[in-house]
Amino acid sequence: MPGRNFLAAIQNRFSFLSSKKFWRSLGILLAFVGPGIITSNVDNDAGGITTYSLAGANYGLSLLWLLIPITAALVIIQEMGARMGVVSGKGLSDLIRERFGARITFYLMIVLFLTNLGNTVAEFAGLAASMEIFGLSKYLSVPFGASFVWWLVVKGSYKSVEKVFLTACVFYFSYILSGFMGNPDWGEIRRATLTPTLRFDAGYLTMAVGLVGTTIAPWMQFYLQSSVVDKGMKIEDYPYARLDVVVGSVMVNVVAFFIIMLCAITLYQGGIRIETARDAALALKPVAGTYCSGLFAFGLLNASLFAASILPLSTAYTICEAFGWESSLNRKFLEAPQFYGLYSIMIILGAGIILLPNVPLIPIMYYSQVINGLLLPAILIFMLLLVNDKKIMGKHTNGRLMNLLSWVTVAVLIFLSLATVAATIL
Repeated sequence: MPGRNFLAAIQNRFSFLSSKKFWRSLGILLAFVGPGIITSNVDNDAGGITTYSLAGANYGLSLLWLLIPITAALVIIQEMGARMGVVSGKGLSDLIRERFGARITFYLMIVLFLTNLGNTVAEFAGLAASMEIFGLSKYLSVPFGASFVWWLVVKGSYKSVEKVFLTACVFYFSYILSGFMGNPDWGEIRRATLTPTLRFDAGYLTMAVGLVGTTIAPWMQFYLQSSVVDKGMKIEDYPYARLDVVVGSVMVNVVAFFIIMLCAITLYQGGIRIETARDAALALKPVAGTYCSGLFAFGLLNASLFAASILPLSTAYTICEAFGWESSLNRKFLEAPQFYGLYSIMIILGAGIILLPNVPLIPIMYYSQVINGLLLPAILIFMLLLVNDKKIMGKHTNGRLMNLLSWVTVAVLIFLSLATVAATIL
């Protein structure tokens, strides 16, 4: 009978779901995912969401195509970091100290601390702005948020903290839902994504550079490698680490795609201009509806709280590894006092600065982005030198093709980072 044949065909097609091999493979995969997905998604923080919102509101769909090469660049850079982590069993700052000496590492850590502090302040600013949309004062939301992220990390283990962070990644889908609520013309969006739009006016080029700069940041390279090591991943786990990186790199840019697209089809077409992600959330209400606006604001809250946890954690990992101090979420406070002390200091300073009256938030964000742009080229060069060092990597160094792709990618990113600094200053 036709119905019975149809059901049999469906059952045969999905019979692999009932096999023990499939569920065992899926279980192994889920056990190793985490560092790549978390690292990439945290980069969709308050500053990133603001950049994507501005790109869509000011330039429509014309910048969507750029997300394709950005995704490829992010995969290349993050894959090298994950590979160094599983092969060496050491964090990036640890390897930099061993290869290039304590003096270079010391100054690098000072610069990294300052830029991460500026970025942490921006995350608490995003937290305050998102909660003000829901009617809650920053004098309540910021202390509560800071206390929560401090408690989460200090009292948890790596596994428990990772589960919370992976759950936070799921809430980025609120932006995807918001995008569908905007009722886009998918044909027009497909053409804009697959057909590069080349413009050479200063504003367009600056925004293009900003999209690249907000997606690949210095702290990401340190955090990814440190979390791979803290998770206990070995060289035999490398295929899972690589898949984790690829999934994370694609996921972060899918979210960016929907933010740009939503602001393009609503705010840009309506002639509405914005300055922050908070403005975007409020401006969406009359043109896209209350639910769409609420989901956008919720996404900003999730992103800010998520990044306010990770950036201080990345700083603690990096500095402790650089100076040989204990650095692991699987240790208690008394077993790793420098690690948890640095994390606590970053949380206190980041939240405390936001609560000060008349805080100069714009200069703080301004200088942190300048330092980010100056620091990234040095970090990427260090990474390429280390990943090609056979004493560290053995037979797992880059091949010729990978080196070609890596150096071209790094050269482009260095140019764009310096262009970001110049554009920010000018």
